[in-house]
Amino acid sequence: MTAFKALGLEEHLLKAIADLGFETPSEVQAKAIPILLERETDMVSLAQTGTGKTAAFGFPMLQKIDVKSRTTQGLILSPTRELCLQITNEIIAYGKYMPGLNVTAVYGGASITDQARQIKKGSQIIVATPGRMKDMIGRGLIDISKIEYCVLDEADEMLNMGFYEDITEILSHSPKEKSTWLFSATMPKEVSTIAKKFMHTPVEITVGTKNVGSDQVSHEYYLVNARDRYDALKRLSDANPNIFSVVFCRTKRDTQKVAEQLIEDGYNAAALHGDLSQSQRDTVMKSFRARQIQMLVATDVAARGIDVDDITHVINYQLPDEIETYTHRSGRTGRAGKTGISMVIVSKSEVRKIYTIEKMIQKKFIAKEIPSGMEICEVQMFHLANSIKDTKINHEIDAYLPNINEVLADFSKEELIQKVFSVEFTRFLNYYKNSKDLNVTGERNFSEEENKDSTRYFVNIGNKDDFDWMSLKDFLRDLLQLGKDDIYKVDVKDSFSFFNTDTTHQELVMGIFKDFKLDGRQINIEISKDTGRSKGRSSGGGGRDRDRGKRRGDRNDRGDRGGDRGGDRGDRGERKGSFKKRSSGGFGGGDKPAFKGKSRSSGTDRPDTKGTGGRRRRKD
Repeated sequence: MTAFKALGLEEHLLKAIADLGFETPSEVQAKAIPILLERETDMVSLAQTGTGKTAAFGFPMLQKIDVKSRTTQGLILSPTRELCLQITNEIIAYGKYMPGLNVTAVYGGASITDQARQIKKGSQIIVATPGRMKDMIGRGLIDISKIEYCVLDEADEMLNMGFYEDITEILSHSPKEKSTWLFSATMPKEVSTIAKKFMHTPVEITVGTKNVGSDQVSHEYYLVNARDRYDALKRLSDANPNIFSVVFCRTKRDTQKVAEQLIEDGYNAAALHGDLSQSQRDTVMKSFRARQIQMLVATDVAARGIDVDDITHVINYQLPDEIETYTHRSGRTGRAGKTGISMVIVSKSEVRKIYTIEKMIQKKFIAKEIPSGMEICEVQMFHLANSIKDTKINHEIDAYLPNINEVLADFSKEELIQKVFSVEFTRFLNYYKNSKDLNVTGERNFSEEENKDSTRYFVNIGNKDDFDWMSLKDFLRDLLQLGKDDIYKVDVKDSFSFFNTDTTHQELVMGIFKDFKLDGRQINIEISKDTGRSKGRSSGGGGRDRDRGKRRGDRNDRGDRGGDRGGDRGDRGERKGSFKKRSSGGFGGGDKPAFKGKSRSSGTDRPDTKGTGGRRRRKD
């Protein structure tokens, strides 16, 4: 408390801090709060997820606003509905001793009429997603012409989701003399651009190093064949019986598919993505926080609102389209001073990206192997032993002990232990006894890969042509008739991209792209100068038309941009996801979370999953 008082916070805020159990400020709080309290200034704060950024801007804003006024004085923009609600709840908790404080959450998927009514009563602080905020300003339902403070939280993700135009439009309705506070985990060029456009000589606060991962998180990767990715996920879960994790997929479609597979195989799992209605999202998150769900399968956008401090593992089922996103993913664990593990499941064609991530986060990955079936049996057996050891005795069974002792009288202590543990051991042994080794041999030396004779190419196709790095790589492989490992370091931008091949393929690449057209548009390719190995440039262009069409499918399903932006545009009601009906779990027709193996009323394991962490197998 003394440490927070030294920052200059008033007594009513200190009282709320005491109620919340905060003892010492985090680094970003210690750096940002005194500056924001002492003077009116713009600020750029770079800090990883889970470092207490909400309090860093929330306390100064609460101390500076006038709760006696009904005028909107503070605006906080965040990328997703979950994060919007999370910030709103935290600001309300910080200001619990401020009579008259009104904080309103403005986001898509909820009644725009109710939100407008609450704002009309007088909201000093509005927390909003950009799409819904822009819509309400356009309808004349919100007036931000007198705001004094504007926060852009998770600015890098808002820009990554394509909210630049919305943010520009929103801020055009705000006064120029306001203080703008930008908080971000990474500092890509787009964030620098928005800082220069909307801010005046901002103070910069950096916690750690720009774009660097948290020291509380260890990073591991597992090399498997792409077809074994799901089996690898199950084994990693079985090898960590106390796992409480977020599993990241690239698309909404894959997220739903993986979650459904896990549920069918008896795991406590659920999906979180942009096609869920707000009530479904809320139900899933409530169950996850209560640990009724052990594996939350999520897209990057949907997971931005997850604020749970005791997540043990982040599992990258697929690597993200944008490498910078990995920092946000791994930041879901290792929060509030706790340690965590970030696992990456990769195929040989993706393994080069591990080296790229290492350079970005300045942390080394540990190469690990997917555990064998016998290793999992051993882990589960000792997990059962510890569960029995830690179980509190329920003396309501005392009346039955004489009969139980009579039934078991012929067995020695050793025989009883053997029988108890055989139940669990045999179940896993039957499942894994014929299981194959999922690990791929021939692990790559990243340093050697970087030093090999490689050519980097510039090509004038990118996101605007409906490509991401995976789809562009597939497109190039089909076009050039090269192997899956022959095209690497694919980096897709808005209107152009880069990729590498071994220099031995340079003549082939340049020849194929000579006079090449895509959908009638001339495609130019150049040898990039940044390889340091190739001199000069040459380009293709002109006559041959290979109209292979734009690749759609999963690229139309990229992340949750459509889901979250669509949900933020006007009062369109709750979005309806399509889910298979399940008699034993899932979302079929209701808002119940897709989890199994736990009792909803008590949160305890069901009898047929006892001692297994709530997981059981349907199929042997």
